[in-house]
This record gives sequence, structure tokens and C-alpha cells, in this order.
Amino acid sequence: MAFIEQNKNGVLFHESDLFAGRGGILHAFTTRIGGVSEGVYDSLNLRLASDDDPSRVRENYSILARAVGFPVERLTLPDQQHTCTVRAVGEDDAGKGLFRPRDYEAVDALVTNTPNLPIITFSADCGIAVFYDSAAHCIGAAHAGWRGTAGGIMARTVETMCDLYGASPDTIRVAIGACIDKCCFETDDDVADVMRDALGDAAAQFCAHDGKKWHIDLKAINRHHLLQSGVRAENIDISPLCTACNTDLYWSHRLLGERRGAQAGVIMLLK
Repeated sequence: MAFIEQNKNGVLFHESDLFAGRGGILHAFTTRIGGVSEGVYDSLNLRLASDDDPSRVRENYSILARAVGFPVERLTLPDQQHTCTVRAVGEDDAGKGLFRPRDYEAVDALVTNTPNLPIITFSADCGIAVFYDSAAHCIGAAHAGWRGTAGGIMARTVETMCDLYGASPDTIRVAIGACIDKCCFETDDDVADVMRDALGDAAAQFCAHDGKKWHIDLKAINRHHLLQSGVRAENIDISPLCTACNTDLYWSHRLLGERRGAQAGVIMLLK
């Protein structure tokens, strides 16, 4: 398994070869390259809540949509608040969050079985993932900060796809995009304590102390939750890139604070 770099019309993004050859979907994990934003938001900034020029951000969405091949006017956005809430969306939700007001709050994962309805998830260090079950013909997109990671939002996304659409953990495929890696995710005792409370003895394999700080492996914890939910190891693909180590490609909240943009993962059923 690997993440494949694509460059279409100057827009640089990655695709997981876990989904290669599966014509039922399109998906992409964006980088910060290929848009029209300037300065600290250079250039494919997708963060609407930033003080970037809103017209540039919206143009970035249009540029991305043309490069990847989804209808931008139907793109449906979550309301990421570091929760473990998963929401199903359908035809009536098309365009919410970008072109229409959302009538939901504090939603960090979306699932759907509606074709031609792109869903998206955002990151500036947090984990992001897209999900696909070709047999049940449904998809998901989830955001997992350290709170969502501890709470198992990725496993909850799997469970919701199974409950609502008849998906099976055996056939769900999950691609996790670039996020902050254990090399750069240094924390105090509070985060490690939450992981121990959530994972019990298993937390020890994901949390290492260097004498001053804890280093937490968010990618591995999310993979652990997915395996516990029944997803097969060979159906999980994880980007090896760290957002904090690769600020030429990604925005990192840890390094830049609020003066930064956001990258995203997007997925859509084709038919």
C-alpha cells in the first residue's frame, strides 16, 4: 500500500492505492499547493474560519473540485469540534457548510450512500481518514484530533456505516492521510492520561516518554481502533508523512497556531 502523488493543473494531492482500480469512488488528500491564497495561506487554503480572503478560499475549493473531479456546489462539510459525533448526510444536505448553512453542529465525521455527494474532512495536524465499502456502496470521512482519537471516532465511523448501510468491517477500506507524527506530537501528562483511560494497558505501546515530554502516536492509535472494530489490517493505508515535518506541503497548527490554513481529505461515490 502507498500514497500516490498526483499533480493536476498545478494542484498537488495524494491518493491511496488501497482504492486504486475501484471505479466506484474518487478521493484525494490535499496539500497546500495549487491554490490562489497568498502569504501565510499560500496557496490551496481550505480553511473558511481563517482570516484569509474568503473569495480566495472559495476559489481554492473550485480549483480543487476541477482537479479531482467532484461538483463543488454539492460539497458537504462537517462542523469539526473535536467530538466523536458521526452524522449521515444525503441529497438534502448537498452544499451545506460551503454554499448553504449547516443545520448541524459539532460533527467530526460524515457518512453517506448518496452518489455524487462529496464529503470532506479537514486537518492542520489532526488525523483525517476516508472510508469506502464497495459492497455496501457507502463512504465516510472523519477528523480525529487527539480527543477524537482517544474516543475512537474512526471506529465509530465504521460502526455507523455498518448500522445504517449494511457495510461490513471485513470489506471497509480506510485511508488515513498525513497528520502530526509521534516525532513531533509532544505533550504533557494530560494527553497521555486520556489515552491510558481510553486504551488501558494498550496505551503503553503508543505513548513514549523521553524524560521531559510524552510522544503520542496518533496514527497507530487510530489504526488500533480500526482493527478493534473489525477492519482488516490489509484494508488500512496510512500516509507516512508528518504535517509538522513537512510544512512545505502541509499546514501545522502546532508550528503556526491560528495563522495557518487547512488541508483536507475528500471522497465521493460516483454512481
